[in-house]
Amino acid sequence: MSADQHFIAPEVVIEFLSAMMPFDELDDATLHEVARHIRVDFFPKGTRLLTAGETELTHLFLIQKGGVKSFITDDEGEITLKDFRGEGAYVGALPIIRGTRANLDVETVEDTFCFLLPREGFLELIQEQPGFAQYYLKSFSEKIVNTAYTELRHHKMIRRGDEELYLFTIEVGDIIKQELRKIASSATIQEAARAMTRYRIGSLFIHEENDPDAIIGIITDRDLRAQVVAAGLDYKEPVSRIMTGLVAKILSRATCFDALLKMMTTGVHHLAVERKGHIVGVVTSHDIMLLQGTSPFSLFKEIGKQSRIEGLYPLSQKIPDIIRNLIKEGAKAGNIARMISLLNDQILERLLTLLEEELGPPPVDYCWLLLGSEGRREQTFKTDQDNAIIYADPANEQQEQIAREYFTIFARKAIDHLVNCGYPLCPGEIMATNPKWCQPVSVWKKYFASWIAAPAPQELLHATIFFDFRAEFGKVALADDLRKYLGELSGRQEIYLLHMARECMASRAPLSFFKNFIVAKNGEHRNKLDIKTQGLTPFVNFARVLALKYGVRETNTLSRLQVLSEEGHISEELWASAREAYEMQMQLRLIHQLAQIEEGVLPDNHIAPDQLSDLEKRMLKESFEVIERLQGVLKILFPVG
Repeated sequence: MSADQHFIAPEVVIEFLSAMMPFDELDDATLHEVARHIRVDFFPKGTRLLTAGETELTHLFLIQKGGVKSFITDDEGEITLKDFRGEGAYVGALPIIRGTRANLDVETVEDTFCFLLPREGFLELIQEQPGFAQYYLKSFSEKIVNTAYTELRHHKMIRRGDEELYLFTIEVGDIIKQELRKIASSATIQEAARAMTRYRIGSLFIHEENDPDAIIGIITDRDLRAQVVAAGLDYKEPVSRIMTGLVAKILSRATCFDALLKMMTTGVHHLAVERKGHIVGVVTSHDIMLLQGTSPFSLFKEIGKQSRIEGLYPLSQKIPDIIRNLIKEGAKAGNIARMISLLNDQILERLLTLLEEELGPPPVDYCWLLLGSEGRREQTFKTDQDNAIIYADPANEQQEQIAREYFTIFARKAIDHLVNCGYPLCPGEIMATNPKWCQPVSVWKKYFASWIAAPAPQELLHATIFFDFRAEFGKVALADDLRKYLGELSGRQEIYLLHMARECMASRAPLSFFKNFIVAKNGEHRNKLDIKTQGLTPFVNFARVLALKYGVRETNTLSRLQVLSEEGHISEELWASAREAYEMQMQLRLIHQLAQIEEGVLPDNHIAPDQLSDLEKRMLKESFEVIERLQGVLKILFPVG
């Protein structure tokens, strides 16, 4: 026993364990025996209890008072928050059962008391109490990892569609099937094809002639079909002629979900797996799809193959199920929002492509813009349409008339199809069907110039919607030109930014002087708070104001904050606190909306604090307190008076 551990009266331990699953199912004699061996220890706030890959578990930690957070740190030092645990929760069960070192970093978030059950006593309960063992297995499956027993049986991966959590718990490096296969850039196409046949692989890395470690490209079986067979290219040509020069990479410690997002974002099917600066293998979209029966990637591909717009209707209805599974599997809120955006974007891109084929090519270049939360890639289950069209200035009145007629029909059909896909109309008519929001470049520039020059309340409202635009389909250069123009305007109009900053500072965090939640006193949402308007929007507004002030082109809130930190406009510590607070609120919002959907209720943003756990309440209060820190930065940058 360490010097910091202390004996505690068995009756105190028994009272605690009797209210804690699965100890409450033990008979009295067993419970008394367990209590005799338990010690208590105190850990101040910020104490590192476990370090992934290093700490050997000698005890199971049972949190008697306080709370901890668990997280992982990748090769580049980026921290991914996995879980918060409070009173009555446990820490360390999985490594003890597996006989491994800690699999996560665990740190106290406040002063914490833990009852410590020796490792041997815990394993004895697992072996001799079937109900006890079953509880922990079920818990692993529902919370962190459901591969505990499969690994104990030396089956690290069982590729079954109904298994959960593989995307988030298995690292990319763990699914590499065989050693790295490569060939020199001077080798012939035929030699490369023979090597791929011999190794039964669908891709081959290309390295420098005199340096096997210098990977300079990749070829796939698709390259052989498209660039050699179909094009009639001589098989004796060097393989460097058909290789793809830029190899997309991912760290070996990244999760398979990270790999999935990268593939869907970049449109590639092969990622080079990198470990300590060296490429050690390749992971393919097929490898990822084998991990899950209902894979986001399979839906992504299915959407892209549709030849009829009506075929997109049922596919869009599958997106909530995909997202529901990801939430249950433990995905971060930021990753979930990115996945929603990727799938929504794929629906829209395919829809507009098919609509162009139906109506014929547009008379002038255009770009379909996404606005608001869609523009920021921050959609949740509740997403109205917010879109617009910007098109090149017509050369004359006749072309202008033709363009107006074309885009009027185009927008109407597109919006109708989107409604059929399950995307509701915008109540405020911020859509491309509104003639005001379907205009040439010159008109859009006038809009932004007028909003910035005369910042009345309506103009400030437009700022919260239109300034977060991003290009989704069509001529991206038109959106880029508008973004550049907006940056030049904002740089010259400090008074406008001052008004925006004052609006941000006017919104208060929903906490009283005594740090209690401020909730609605009556009405439909009595005893609830709007986590979107009161909690998340201040972060969004803060990031937008500073992005406009410093010319940051990102539209996503967390991406804006990260760039602001990297460029030295806010501190790294404030960026980390803001990210954690924002992610925590987004997670609560998504879980709340998921529960409503499963109950058959339309999702909203109204959270009841009294239904949260003590630890969730504490973390939510801390996240609201970050709002005051953000407003403090605005007060320095934009002093009133």
